[in-house]
Amino acid sequence: MPPISPSIASTVLSSLSHLSLNPRPIFRYTTPESRISTSVAFRTVVKRSFSFLQRSGAVRASSSMSSNGGGAEKSMAHFNLSPTSALKIQKGDITRWFIDGSSDAIVNPANERMLGGGGADGAIHLAAGPELRTACYEVPEVRPGIRCPTGEARITLGFKLPASHVIHTVGPVYDEDGNAAASLSNAYRNSLRVARENNIQYIAFPAVSCGVYGYPFDEAATVAISTIRDHCNDIKEVHFVLFSDDIYNVWVKKAEEVLKN
Repeated sequence: MPPISPSIASTVLSSLSHLSLNPRPIFRYTTPESRISTSVAFRTVVKRSFSFLQRSGAVRASSSMSSNGGGAEKSMAHFNLSPTSALKIQKGDITRWFIDGSSDAIVNPANERMLGGGGADGAIHLAAGPELRTACYEVPEVRPGIRCPTGEARITLGFKLPASHVIHTVGPVYDEDGNAAASLSNAYRNSLRVARENNIQYIAFPAVSCGVYGYPFDEAATVAISTIRDHCNDIKEVHFVLFSDDIYNVWVKKAEEVLKN
């Protein structure tokens, strides 16, 4: 590795003294030798500054945003469900969501076979690894080919997911279910029940049935938020981690309406 010139070393020390993550004065040097030294110096500044930020807590704050699904902080809405329960709605990737990795669970909008599918179901299986499919396969069938009937919920470990558990629930196909609202409400209610039974304190839902199952966003949000409001006891935080602006905006608007009192 080429030695760092005195002028570069001086710049590095100056940058470190200000804990700068953007040591721009380094880039005044344009010779090949200087560019090599600049690269080395820049990596050193960033590494040492990052180490300081870890100790000071700034990186932990950034990690907290990532743990909440990777969404931007401005796309987070917070509501009180009760004195001991909160609802948080955010944009993000539910496969990246977690709180503590021990008392948290994400909800998988599964099909009745529980062996993976498209959309969020497929993404969760992919992120969790093949162990999740194996665990789902071991869930007893209640009738041939059906492990989790519509409106019910089952639980497995999260395996390679950052959240500790996956709660699998099956929402209704909107145009095929004779009482879609009741079936969707049951999916949320039973997911919360399974969470309580397994000491889950933090749970994250997608917009169940709003993908290929065709449930209109506004109607689904009304059912989801109303059910969670009525059955959130013993759950510290209920999250919705939503992948699109359209669904996020509908969910926030509906929460403001349903929870206004």
